[in-house]
Amino acid sequence: MKVFVPGPLRSYTDGARIVDAGGGTVDELLGELNRRHPGFRFRIIDEQDNVREHIKIFLNGEQCFDLSAGLNPADELHIICALSGGL
Repeated sequence: MKVFVPGPLRSYTDGARIVDAGGGTVDELLGELNRRHPGFRFRIIDEQDNVREHIKIFLNGEQCFDLSAGLNPADELHIICALSGGL
């Protein structure tokens, strides 16, 4: 399936904006990406296995809150990083 990687995480994917990955669930997919791109999962998932506050995951255009959500090969997963900062 296609995974769309945001700019801040592309250093983990050698600059790739879109990567192909597989897995039966979102968590398995992130695990595969982490094996291929070490450190990738930690930037998305915290130590309690929750999606980090500044990250949003969209599966086929719908926000996905459940890492155990099932996947199909034709699905598209978008990872979005919220912008933050201030004065």
